[in-house]
Amino acid sequence: MKKVAVLGSTGSIGTQTLDVLSRALDRYEVVGLAAGSNVELLLTQIQQFKPRIVSIASKEAAEKLALQVPSGTKIVYGEEGLNEVAGQSGAQYVVCALVGSLGLTSTLAAIEAGADIGLANKETLVTAGHIVMKRAKEKGIAIIPVDSEHSAIFQCLNGEDRKAVKRLLLTASGGSFRDRTREELQGVTVAQALQHPNWSMGAKVTIDSATMANKGLEVIEARWLFDIDYDSIDVVIHPESIIHSMVEYVDTSVIAQLGNPDMRVPIQYALTYPERIVSPASPLDLIKQGTLHFRPMDFERYPCLRLAFEAGRSGGTATTVFNAANEVAVSRFLSGEIAFLAIEGIIEQVLTRHSVIPSPELETIHQIDAWARAEAQLLYRA
Repeated sequence: MKKVAVLGSTGSIGTQTLDVLSRALDRYEVVGLAAGSNVELLLTQIQQFKPRIVSIASKEAAEKLALQVPSGTKIVYGEEGLNEVAGQSGAQYVVCALVGSLGLTSTLAAIEAGADIGLANKETLVTAGHIVMKRAKEKGIAIIPVDSEHSAIFQCLNGEDRKAVKRLLLTASGGSFRDRTREELQGVTVAQALQHPNWSMGAKVTIDSATMANKGLEVIEARWLFDIDYDSIDVVIHPESIIHSMVEYVDTSVIAQLGNPDMRVPIQYALTYPERIVSPASPLDLIKQGTLHFRPMDFERYPCLRLAFEAGRSGGTATTVFNAANEVAVSRFLSGEIAFLAIEGIIEQVLTRHSVIPSPELETIHQIDAWARAEAQLLYRA
């Protein structure tokens, strides 16, 4: 029985991961959970899975939780608690479903403990891909992608000669505003931006999908996951989200992975790889689907994706800055402080102000991350 810890257990990916695990308790034991501030949902998860150790964001929430958990469950909190769940829970496999750069230190803690990683946190590789992949290789750790696009590429590469890969084709739904022009984005509301046409995701990822920053993060992540240069990564808009991504080979063959939009499929595959088991998702009916559509990527319409490619090609701390500035800008939009189109403006301005540091150490990454967040917080103030 494989011991599993889930970081970000009360978020969208975390809850779906636990749904998958609940259907295979003969295979998996949930030994650790880590969450933010949703005490009630976390308590329900504790009662169902009875983990050995649980982390929550604050000391106050931990004290509240401790009064209600079964005996034998250790309660910890904060970043130290998160890292303890990742690295000291006894997990053989850690699903990192945290949102934002918080996933970096906990992923490294899991790697140091010898646990394989199911990675749903793009920011870990975006901010420190050169460190994480090097350390995972040194420790013999498998990093299995959970995102639907990266899972698709991972599957399309199975059994193939990597030297024969011509390019990776990431598909993008286009997000909440895919049928609007730039002019029609003036004055859009938070509620409108959160109405994703295909996927059920958390607020931050949904906004990132609307700006295409999410696809930019995925491009940078793909560079590290699959050890490929940016000139060999393309993005195509595919509104139906049936083809989750594709790989083109030098002989012009294109291998694609298809399925209905349901995150439980790539989550389950990351957990069971290389085995496949019955999934709770509904099967794809191509006859019923009828047609699939594709559009070329427009970098003027989606400048966040252009900025992500530019940051990736600059390398070093540029991708850290892209991610940090985006996180702050999205948070400010969600709180009603800035307009939707200000997100891209903040990212671009912070990147312009930054002097790239190549091959940064972890401490430098943390320093640059903090600097970029402070800069992003100051821009576009009334």
